[in-house]
Amino acid sequence: MFRARITLLVLLLSIIPIPPSHAAEVAYPGDRPFTLILPNNYQPNTPAPLIIGLHGYTAESPYAQSYFELGKVADQKGILTVYPTGIKDSNGFLFWNATPACCNFDSNTVDDEAYLLSIIDSVSKDYVVDPARIYIVGHSNGGFMAHRMACNQSDRIAAIVSLSGMTFSNPKSCKPTSPVSVLQINGTNDAVITYTGGYLFGNAYPSARKTIDLWGKINECGKKPYRVLPRLDLDRKLAGAETTVLRYKGCKTRATSELWTINKGKHAPELSAKFAESVVSFLLSHPKKSS
Repeated sequence: MFRARITLLVLLLSIIPIPPSHAAEVAYPGDRPFTLILPNNYQPNTPAPLIIGLHGYTAESPYAQSYFELGKVADQKGILTVYPTGIKDSNGFLFWNATPACCNFDSNTVDDEAYLLSIIDSVSKDYVVDPARIYIVGHSNGGFMAHRMACNQSDRIAAIVSLSGMTFSNPKSCKPTSPVSVLQINGTNDAVITYTGGYLFGNAYPSARKTIDLWGKINECGKKPYRVLPRLDLDRKLAGAETTVLRYKGCKTRATSELWTINKGKHAPELSAKFAESVVSFLLSHPKKSS
């Protein structure tokens, strides 16, 4: 039954072609190698933002790179990007050791926090990374991992974007020591990680609204989020501007918490060109600020 459910998860993920290689790529070897993508306009003497893109369960790093399609915007904005890879579980699927809900089904002791921090340290050693503009964008299991990093490594992360992945179900498990801005994006028709919260193989995860409410409280924002206009067009398969925006205001920590709801959106929305522009705009608008 377990393997049957795993197979269902795999089938729910779209297969996306690997994009053409970039001219400015730097390979980092080691036990868990990764590749840094330099923007065409990288200036060695100018601190640059860094975005780490995390794939979902069963996917791989090329999937995240092609799925998010941040390349064009990253080039324009002078952003360094890295798309690392999780490790294989007993089913042969790549995963991140994120929250109890997703997706370390083997109780593996791998320390993915340390791995992602090592990426930040390695890139910062060789290139001029702005420590106030280090961001994580994750899909599904990668979104759960983005939340784990925001909760446990808040001193290094300025903001995260989690698409189809929630935070810890127990608020006590998230204790950041520094403000982190959080953008939560979820589809109302997600059949894998449901919009209203639920369980994944017996482990609970919160709803999209509870996820941003937690961060609204952590960031000492107002009592409730407010609807913001205009709507966004994030899913190219859905007609019109299908995505509504809820935003917390008056946050004393100067970090924020937002929820972008893709009405009728699925687990892996077919992202429009507006997605990359909107997400990068959010991230760059929320650099690290001292509390």
